[in-house]
Amino acid sequence: MSAVLKEAVLDAARLRHGAASAANAPELGLADTMFANGEASFTVEGIRCAACTWLIERCLRAIAGVRDVRLNLGAERLYAHWDPTECRPSTILRALRAIGYTAYPYDARRHGQGLDRAREALQRRLLVAGVSMTQVALHALLPGPAPASMGWLALVMTLPALLYSAQPFFMGAWHDLKRGVPGMDVPAALALGVAFADSCAALLWSGGALHFDAVALFAFLLLGSRYVDLKARIQAAAALDRLQQAMPAAALRLRGHPLGRNWGQDVELVASSSLLVNDLVQVRTGQSVPADGVIHDGATEIDLAMPGGRRHTRKRGVGDTVPGGAVNAAQAFVLRVTARTADSTLAMLVRLVERAGHARPALALWSDRIAAGFVVGLLSLTALVWLVWLQVDPDRAWQVAIAVLMVSCPCALSQATPAALAAATDRLLRRGVLALQPHTLEAFDRATHVVFDKTGTLTLGRPVLRQSVAVGPVDSAVCLDIAAALEAGNPHPLARALRRAVTVPALAGRVHSAPGQGVEGWVDGVRYRLGSAAWVAGIAGGLAQAAAPPGTTSVWLGSDAGWLARFDLVDPLRPDALDVVRRLRAAGKTVILLSGDAQHAAQSVAAQLGIATAIGDQHPHEKLACIRRLQAAGATVAVIGSSNGDRDGDGAGDVALLRGADVSFAVGRGAALGQAHADCVLTGDDLTPLADTLDCARRTLAVIRQNLIWAAVYNAMAIPAAATGLLDPWLAGIGMAGSSALVVLNALRLREDR
Repeated sequence: MSAVLKEAVLDAARLRHGAASAANAPELGLADTMFANGEASFTVEGIRCAACTWLIERCLRAIAGVRDVRLNLGAERLYAHWDPTECRPSTILRALRAIGYTAYPYDARRHGQGLDRAREALQRRLLVAGVSMTQVALHALLPGPAPASMGWLALVMTLPALLYSAQPFFMGAWHDLKRGVPGMDVPAALALGVAFADSCAALLWSGGALHFDAVALFAFLLLGSRYVDLKARIQAAAALDRLQQAMPAAALRLRGHPLGRNWGQDVELVASSSLLVNDLVQVRTGQSVPADGVIHDGATEIDLAMPGGRRHTRKRGVGDTVPGGAVNAAQAFVLRVTARTADSTLAMLVRLVERAGHARPALALWSDRIAAGFVVGLLSLTALVWLVWLQVDPDRAWQVAIAVLMVSCPCALSQATPAALAAATDRLLRRGVLALQPHTLEAFDRATHVVFDKTGTLTLGRPVLRQSVAVGPVDSAVCLDIAAALEAGNPHPLARALRRAVTVPALAGRVHSAPGQGVEGWVDGVRYRLGSAAWVAGIAGGLAQAAAPPGTTSVWLGSDAGWLARFDLVDPLRPDALDVVRRLRAAGKTVILLSGDAQHAAQSVAAQLGIATAIGDQHPHEKLACIRRLQAAGATVAVIGSSNGDRDGDGAGDVALLRGADVSFAVGRGAALGQAHADCVLTGDDLTPLADTLDCARRTLAVIRQNLIWAAVYNAMAIPAAATGLLDPWLAGIGMAGSSALVVLNALRLREDR
């Protein structure tokens, strides 16, 4: 964490302890400097329910210059976007403090430490409440009529639970009432306070029932439910913390270029953040790779699994790329750094994970609105029930009102969606799936058609040259040299395959590319085109003279003098592609292959995978038009693409396609992560997580529906039962806490791998 960030965090601590605004001005100015770009994430302490979400968002949106505010209740994280000419982050921090919340710039580790401290404090309160509850309950269960002294003893034993353990509920309710927005703590605090006061009155005037056992029990069960919820949030926060810790703090940099000597002896220990592009780094067995790079010397196996996920090793040798944060599972090797640590794949992934937590899906927004109004309705109902019972049976009026407050479970409504989404996000992240948009799971579950790109998506994206065929007067070897020259610097997999087949290529000039078609350039004063047959025909004239072999992708070379050569390349299928397609079809999805490669190549891949519809020879705009036709016919379309799927290899050609789909997935590391135009990113080298995402989406939505239905049914049955006097307060407390805990525990099932 930077010095500026530390100062901003210290400033938040000063705000928390009530320092004057004038005294905090210098530190707030540091936060203003840190977030001069007008966008930031903050950790907000003290939020408890949907009412807090509503209040914070409404308050901050009223500030001049604030463009967007979104609060993630489960993660306690606030995303704010503002116009730097009209608003400052210090204004946002002051506004949050004014309504009773402490905020500081988001830092995953600090947030995790704060959750750990909250867990320890909650454990202490839970222990005290448990002891009080046990003692009061034991005395309440003694046979025979209880002497008056037993009531006073129960009062004394209940005080620790009320004054210490239940303090968060009273403080939260007080803050809510001051803000004018009753949250989930208000009915809980009222139930505890009224039950204790009514019991004290009955004890003093020797009339009525005592509810000290219900008070202690209710405090214990409320804290237990809150503890379960806190554990779920800690597990969700740990996912991001694992990512940040995956990158090693230090690296073994080689002094000079000692290859050819014993490079294991010529190393120096340096901070990973100090590594520069082209530095040589030794990565020993079991160590994490300190930055993105290319293997310069040696061969090994790399564990590409997400931190905390299943082991996922791949063989890598000289020239192969290795992402930062991966683990060396075999022999030591030398890595040539291609990107600084701050620009590495893992660093980009961490930033994307942080961004992904800013938004909430439609189901979460709906449950927030319902829960926010639930408390107001509950308090009104309780007052009405109390007034009715004053007429029916005044001696039971307070007892029934207390039972209504205790039995209601607004927490279940508020927690139903956030708990499930947090558990699902954690599970997917461990599987190498990063959902960037809130609608990803809902839209993927609804999708009727799944459209795959071919190169780098269904195939490995590492094609090899099978043969070069001369179709003109120039020798095939010379044609290959020209082709490699034209493809110099092109990151596309086909371009890399052509370059690998040549030792010393020729030099080309005035090279430019046509997205989805090919490249054009000059070699030794002659203009050449390399790419699709239609592209090359633009200068060579006529039609291609030879058909490509089945199952290959052909790249053509021609000049103004005519056709010169055809290069046949093969790109192996991903090992898990067939299984993934089968799982998608079994789930009722219509699978389509949509590719810029030749129709025969697309058809060959489709036949191997059992895909009925394959459409080839498609330019990016034609792919988008195909998606639009499907959508116009009523289809919900999911697109699975790769950053290496177009002729440029940077993903730019398919940006419109990814954005035009109802939900889109980018496969593979590198450019796909950096662009993040997709709704979801599969960060590994496999397609299996795609099918896992569909399974997780269905389970998550099912769990959310189960939780919401349970919360609605429970409240619809329990509140009338309490209002009609059928439930005692202690039984009502058990029902409320059990309902809330059940919702969270049901959501936690999503973390389990099946």
